[in-house]
Amino acid sequence: MSTIFSKIITGEIPCYKIAETESCFAFLDINPLAKGHTLVVPKKEVNDYFNLDTQLFTELNILSKKVAKAIKQTMPCERVGVAVIGLEVPHAHIHLIPINNIRDIDFSRPKLDLPQAEMQEIANTISSNI
Repeated sequence: MSTIFSKIITGEIPCYKIAETESCFAFLDINPLAKGHTLVVPKKEVNDYFNLDTQLFTELNILSKKVAKAIKQTMPCERVGVAVIGLEVPHAHIHLIPINNIRDIDFSRPKLDLPQAEMQEIANTISSNI
């Protein structure tokens, strides 16, 4: 059975796409901790980040670096935090979150509820900065 991320990649579920390569896909988290919170995932379903083969692991991290730089350029933040948790969806993924302090990457915090138009604007701006 396909994961929700696979359905996003194939277009079965809409998303706010940031970037795509032959093997990876980046899109805004619809339950963000901060404006610009992005997920970067391999197109291949692999449950555990550390079970990715070396090439895919490298490609995922290269795209994450490009997206993080674009987020930093787009969103007012001191850094772009990185989290690999892997419990919420059985599909390896990297969270890229604009942060100004350590509390900004606390996943127990309430998530933002942003209007669709704002999410699309954020996605377009980050994407244009890649």
